[in-house]
Amino acid sequence: MASVTIYSSDYCPYCHRAKALLRERGVTEWEEICVDGKPDLRAAMAQQVGRTSVPQIFIGGQHVGGCDDLHALDAKGGLLPLLQS
Repeated sequence: MASVTIYSSDYCPYCHRAKALLRERGVTEWEEICVDGKPDLRAAMAQQVGRTSVPQIFIGGQHVGGCDDLHALDAKGGLLPLLQS
């Protein structure tokens, strides 16, 4: 299974929703980078992806986007193949 990295916040409902979908698709482990109270980490994330909102999700090193992007990818049938690559 491809590696998954999630920039997140503990209090973000979209982060929880994205992680729930990943669990439903069989992902049991990911690297989680919590940006709460860490403006340097949020700034590094924003520089990398051009967004300041969380979650920001990477699968196999590829930026997938946020929660809505992850759900849209899944709805199109693209999430499982990406996870399995």
